[in-house]
Amino acid sequence: MNQTRLSSLIESLLNVAIGFVVSVLLTALVFPAYGHQVSFVQNLQITAIFTVASIARSYVLRRWFNASIHRAAQRTSHHLST
Repeated sequence: MNQTRLSSLIESLLNVAIGFVVSVLLTALVFPAYGHQVSFVQNLQITAIFTVASIARSYVLRRWFNASIHRAAQRTSHHLST
């Protein structure tokens, strides 16, 4: 069964929303460990940039993977019917 584009987007957004929270917490811990002091607002801004990139990456990868599976199924179906 194929996943719809909307379902792919919703799954990606939920996945990234959870990742956003984890990333904000990790940024608050990791940046200072490497000598980078950032405010909470800067932390949110940095995390937001990576979050947008993550949403786009996840959505494109999911759609590409889904299309690849669909093409493979069509080739298999075509070979079986000939």
